[in-house]
Amino acid sequence: MQEKYDVIVVGMGPSSVFCAYELVQLKKYKKVLLIDQGKRVEERNCPIEKTKKCVHCKPMCNITNGFSGAGAFSDGKLSLYNAEDDEIHVGGSVHKYIGVPETKKLIDYADEIYLKFGADKHLEGTEYKEEIAKINERAHKEGIRLINIPIRHLGTEKSHEVYQRMEEYLEQNGIEMRFQTTVADLIIENNTVKGVRVKEAKYVEDENHELTDLYADKVVLAVGRKGANWLVDMCNKHGINSETGIVDIGVRYELPDEVMKDVNKYMYEAKFIGRVGPFRDKVRTFCQNPSGFVSAEVYDNNLTLVNGHSYKEIKSTNTNLAILVSHHFTHPFKKPIEYGRNVAQNLNDLGAGNIVVQRLGDIYRGKRTWDYELERNSVVPTLKSAVAGDITFALGYRTMVSILEFIRAVDKVVEGFGNPDNLLYAPEIKFYSNRVVIDKNFETSVKGLYSIGDGGGMTRGLMMASCSGVQMARNL
Repeated sequence: MQEKYDVIVVGMGPSSVFCAYELVQLKKYKKVLLIDQGKRVEERNCPIEKTKKCVHCKPMCNITNGFSGAGAFSDGKLSLYNAEDDEIHVGGSVHKYIGVPETKKLIDYADEIYLKFGADKHLEGTEYKEEIAKINERAHKEGIRLINIPIRHLGTEKSHEVYQRMEEYLEQNGIEMRFQTTVADLIIENNTVKGVRVKEAKYVEDENHELTDLYADKVVLAVGRKGANWLVDMCNKHGINSETGIVDIGVRYELPDEVMKDVNKYMYEAKFIGRVGPFRDKVRTFCQNPSGFVSAEVYDNNLTLVNGHSYKEIKSTNTNLAILVSHHFTHPFKKPIEYGRNVAQNLNDLGAGNIVVQRLGDIYRGKRTWDYELERNSVVPTLKSAVAGDITFALGYRTMVSILEFIRAVDKVVEGFGNPDNLLYAPEIKFYSNRVVIDKNFETSVKGLYSIGDGGGMTRGLMMASCSGVQMARNL
């Protein structure tokens, strides 16, 4: 007997969770299924805190897979908006489909849901307008744009609690969830989706393992950045229209809280954006974590990337943030994800499967960093499993020059940002470069197949991914 659902959602990140939540509110569908390769949120934990090194959990990394996706292990920053803004500055392109006013309403609505499930009521970045204006003025003189918007900070450990409450709510309201299950393929006939083919995640590498067919007339792809490579494969196999987008490649930068104290106090997260150096590529900061910790996360084929967390209760004395360079490739190259993966793989090889860390001063001196130099460095690494080395062996010349020029520019805005003891970890790469072509209802070129969230190139970050899920449910 066929298993038939009204809606199947692939992935359980924030876009999927909020889509399911809104479907419950709308009461339009009785049988809704969410599928993810990972575990329930309360069963997800990273052993690195005990082992001090990444053990490459099998079959799936607990940081990037499972209920709430990578959001459960992020620092949990929800980016809102300023009432006076006539543009949405961060988070992707939802507003390009539904307009800025409607997107603001979505942000308000999603924010209320987070508060309902226990998010901190305090907003960062709303109290120090004059001080922020002075930093903005200094940045402007250096050709750097400062974006400051209100931030609601959940904290890594509090994110778990908020999402666990949401997980329980969805179950109590009839949403079916299949964990540790991988979607091996889509069922598409005559350019119309019919369902998905699945198997247990532990058999993900066994191409001959028997598949189970699950049917639905509506399938939503909400795979997140973790599933971007899978989504490329699905688009190529089934002729789903997509466009070559950008890939962001860079480093995780760690420096003392003391240097960032004003920025951390006034804004919590400042977003600096500039086009510096000879190539004029867009360089930006992303995911700033005051008193935070640098972390490692594992993607498909044991590819290890660097990220950052910030807890509510546990604190370090360092701030970490991403410095990302946007790569927009031109004709005839159409494989930005493969390019990014190759960069990451080369860095992983240099670090024997681990994240590579290097002092800024050593890069300027044209030398690698050694363990004994890290031991006496004034900035103590918070990622203990990182291997001292030379990231310039693998990061391209264009990328490296843009990062260094950007650091020099921001150093004139925030004194000490370019201190030689500051640390660069690599690789930090954001895989959302395959932009699935969708219409105003988020439907792909295949009838009944929809795409939302980070993996398909629509959104970036927790809040906008959540908003895309709410809008998806309403579109359905």
